[in-house]
Parts: sequence; structure tokens; C-alpha cells
Amino acid sequence: MALTFTNDNATISTSEYSLPADTTSGVPTAQTTTGTFQFWIDFGAMAAGDQYKIKLYEKYDSGGTQRTVEEWILTGVQPKPMLVIPSFILGQGWDLTVTRLAGSDRNIAWSIRKIA
Repeated sequence: MALTFTNDNATISTSEYSLPADTTSGVPTAQTTTGTFQFWIDFGAMAAGDQYKIKLYEKYDSGGTQRTVEEWILTGVQPKPMLVIPSFILGQGWDLTVTRLAGSDRNIAWSIRKIA
């Protein structure tokens, strides 16, 4: 099994930002790369008054509808700024997005770790 790391960062605003697609498209993008994925997101830049939403999407099969699997809301300065999302087996049409709900735009760094 191969382990791969994809690292990047972006300034996150009020538009839903797809981390694997590295874009703000306004809607989740359907990623079809298969594997077991774990996501590491650094929210160390958050300040009082900031709030961000992280959403994981996937389809039950390749022809299905993309749905929310999990959602996390972070508010204010984070006592543990590195959010580590548990591993998920993905590949039917997944996406992981971040959206600013309140506060200021912040530069957020992330790592997508894949076992395939």
C-alpha cells in the first residue's frame, strides 16, 4: 500500500472551499479517487469571533447523490488548532470543504493523507 500526502493552503472566505479540488466552486466537487483518507487542517490562525464549518461529502455509489457525511463547526481561538478528521474509505464522489461562517478570512493549511 502506498501512502501519499497532498499539502496546501488557501485563504478561506464565505464561499464553500473544496480542499481536494483547491477551489471555490460554490458547490462540492465530486472526487472519485479511491482510498482511505485522513484530513489534517491547521486552524491556528483563528481568532475570537471566527467561526468555520468543515463538511465531508460522499455518494453511496457512483450514480448516487452527494450527501453530507460529517460536519464540524469550530468557533474562536482553538485550544488544539490542528483538526484531525478520522479516516474514511472514499471514492464514489467525495469532497471535503471549509467555509467561514463568521469573523475574518484566514489562511488555512491542510494535508490530505491517502492510503491506496
